[in-house]
Amino acid sequence: MKIVVDTNIIFSCLLKTNGTIGDLFFNSDGIFEFYSCTYMRFEIDKHWLKIMRISKLSDEQLTEVRFKVFSKINFINEELIPEKIWLKSEELVSGIDLDDVDFIALTKYLNASLWTGDLELYNGLKLNGFKKVFTTKELFTIRNYKM
Repeated sequence: MKIVVDTNIIFSCLLKTNGTIGDLFFNSDGIFEFYSCTYMRFEIDKHWLKIMRISKLSDEQLTEVRFKVFSKINFINEELIPEKIWLKSEELVSGIDLDDVDFIALTKYLNASLWTGDLELYNGLKLNGFKKVFTTKELFTIRNYKM
């Protein structure tokens, strides 16, 4: 199952790799294939010092964690996504958060599902008829059912 992960999921995993999100990343081989936008790496770098401060990890430790997390993700260049998909994705996130359009567009482009920890985005997408979106709890349940 193809899963697009948004930035808040990656933030959470970097902050606590031994939690449920880390468990899903590191123990779902053969069940989930994780994808994200190349832009997400920029977002992580932009907030690096904040992540380091909150995690209480050294730069070296956090760099190692980032390497492990990113090794589980297939990064796709957003420029590959056709304009038609971008326009439909913008409609879906209109009134929710336009900053998430990249993840919706990639999800549609890959015919995947989106994994988000952003409940406003989750609820808004569901209300707008986008059903291929999961919370961590839902993804955890799916993974455990398929094991």
